[in-house]
Amino acid sequence: MVQTAHGAVRGRTADGVSAFKGIPYAAPLDGVRRFLAPQPPESWDGTRDAFRFSADTPQGTLLPGVPSSWTPGDDTESLTVNVWTPDPGASGLPVMVWIYGGAFLIGTSRQPEYHGENLARGGVVVVTLNYRVGFEGFGWLPGSPGNRAFLDQLAALRWVQDNIRGFGGDPGNVTIFGESAGATAVAALTSADAGRGLFRRAIGQSIAGGFQSVDTARATSERIAAALGTDLTADAFGELPSEAIHGVQTLPGTITPFGPVLDGDLLTGVPWENLRGEVDLVAGFNRDEYRLFSVNEDLSTKDPAVTAAAFGVPVDAYRTAYPDLADPDLYVLMMSDVIFRMPTTWCAQNHPGRSYLYELTWPSPAFGGMLRCCHALDLPLTFGNFDGQLGAMVLGDPIPPEARTISEEIRKAWTSFATTGDPGWPEYEPGERLARIWDTQISVKSDPEGASRRIWAR
Repeated sequence: MVQTAHGAVRGRTADGVSAFKGIPYAAPLDGVRRFLAPQPPESWDGTRDAFRFSADTPQGTLLPGVPSSWTPGDDTESLTVNVWTPDPGASGLPVMVWIYGGAFLIGTSRQPEYHGENLARGGVVVVTLNYRVGFEGFGWLPGSPGNRAFLDQLAALRWVQDNIRGFGGDPGNVTIFGESAGATAVAALTSADAGRGLFRRAIGQSIAGGFQSVDTARATSERIAAALGTDLTADAFGELPSEAIHGVQTLPGTITPFGPVLDGDLLTGVPWENLRGEVDLVAGFNRDEYRLFSVNEDLSTKDPAVTAAAFGVPVDAYRTAYPDLADPDLYVLMMSDVIFRMPTTWCAQNHPGRSYLYELTWPSPAFGGMLRCCHALDLPLTFGNFDGQLGAMVLGDPIPPEARTISEEIRKAWTSFATTGDPGWPEYEPGERLARIWDTQISVKSDPEGASRRIWAR
């Protein structure tokens, strides 16, 4: 039993790790509260059983035909945290707080790949959290706070500051980490003054760009309100069921429409220009990020010249740097660069404090090797959880022994970084630009994707 600021919770212990699930850090998301800043949860009497994950925050689906993990009628108490600790009676254990990805449209902390017991066995307290996504998390509404997803994450981090000692953790030694949209959130929080004092270290796995202006966010919300036939106000949207909003939030022209808004308040600029130097940073990417998304594309129709022009880079520079790549492979590389590899690299190179870069290069045998080292390949490796659908999809079935070995080394590095600030390889600095390479042979390499970096530095 652990006493929190809002009441006592009872968890369960198995194989040396105690787990506490579904603890509210904010009030339920009902009515208009879906579009307001997170409110404190109500306290409870007695001891609350923390045996099960909460419902997910309201959300639609990322891909047509794929059912949402949330359904209408689910419990509105969904802004919750889950805690895994090797010893609730300990003191001063490092704390790692996970922020999930999902294109800021979907996501849940109860996903099997995110269960924290394996990481906790490395001597850290692991916290995962739910936060708002989609229109609830980022939709622009006059008079309502923007970037509500990040306000949720900040509220969860304040919960950690107030309560983690009871689980054996050190509130002065918190590391936030996340992948994809979660990594983008990590970078955003590391650049925001509102995050100051809430965490000491950060790990961004595949940090994406996609930061929006207020005008872009407003235009998206206006299209959604028009499709719903309602006023663009928090009160009007608060009267609507979430599923109605989700049904139109990805209208043509609004695919993956939501993300960090440069509102001049929480976020004043892109992270790679505003990272706070007092936060130690690990940032990295997977070599073939875009392979995950190109599976359903007809790559024979892709013209790298058109792609390069759209992003304002010279295609001739790419063809010179990568002369052996056919157009389909060059297109995938360019998309990997623009979405993930370059924003991540910029964060590492521009960070004014201690920063470390890595690249995961191990080619997965899944789908006959088609995915290579694709986006999200690192997720089962990070937590050492291979039984979920994602693990089998991106790693192959059965799970290759190389994947288990790399996973063990990544987990050692992450817990070492959370404990001491040193992941086990040299800092990324101008000149050598040394980076960890995760593969069957783990190594350190200078400027691993230097050709692309130099193209984008022009």
